[in-house]
Amino acid sequence: MSSQPRVAIVTGAGTGVGKSAALALLREGYSVTLAGRRTQPLEDTVSDAGPDDSRTLVVSTDVGDPEQVRDLFTATKERFGRLDLLFNNAGASAPPVLLEDLTYEQWQTVVNVNITGAFLCTQEAFRMMKEQDPMGGRIINNGSISAQVPRPNSAPYTATKHAMTGLTRSSSLDGRKYNIACGQIDIGNAATEMTGVISTGILQPTGELLAEPTMDVENVAKAVIYMASLPLDANVQFMTVMATTMPYIGRG
Repeated sequence: MSSQPRVAIVTGAGTGVGKSAALALLREGYSVTLAGRRTQPLEDTVSDAGPDDSRTLVVSTDVGDPEQVRDLFTATKERFGRLDLLFNNAGASAPPVLLEDLTYEQWQTVVNVNITGAFLCTQEAFRMMKEQDPMGGRIINNGSISAQVPRPNSAPYTATKHAMTGLTRSSSLDGRKYNIACGQIDIGNAATEMTGVISTGILQPTGELLAEPTMDVENVAKAVIYMASLPLDANVQFMTVMATTMPYIGRG
């Protein structure tokens, strides 16, 4: 592995999976650009980084806005000089209402963040990674197990996560000529501040409300670190990491 310092961008880095992954990458020696819409949670991640905070850069970013995404990658290049890893983690969901009751605005908000945002960041990563020396890098997409199976009343989230799988496959193919590897991590029931309802009771396809098992979010961070640790001639194309006894096999 190159002795050159490694650089990562993590979107949605202020909370949950993104925060856990960003802190893990910092512990591994990466310099990390923390992206998210709200500055304060990003600053909280920096505070939790302890002595690693000197290798962070906070960039408030709406990933659905092309200009803000360009600014994110420009700031990273100006501060750190290159990009080795993009973790497309930023995500949004709509209220769990009946499909026919969703508004256009609710649908479009999820599309803008989950798939348009991932595409825009991937596009900028390609542009940066193919021009740097040494050429190449890695992109990891947060697919969620909703990229494989739906929950009730989740059409926008499920549709965009299925689309993420298509983006992962296309990016993996189109990145070959630039030495860019792209893989996807599908996460099920990681315990974060945003998933508390899972452990208290969530709607099942049967109409029941049931509490589901969860797992420590650090298990996700460890999986991201493993994917990122591989040399660029090896790739985890798809990985599923989930609470062992959650209703996934047989779900839907």
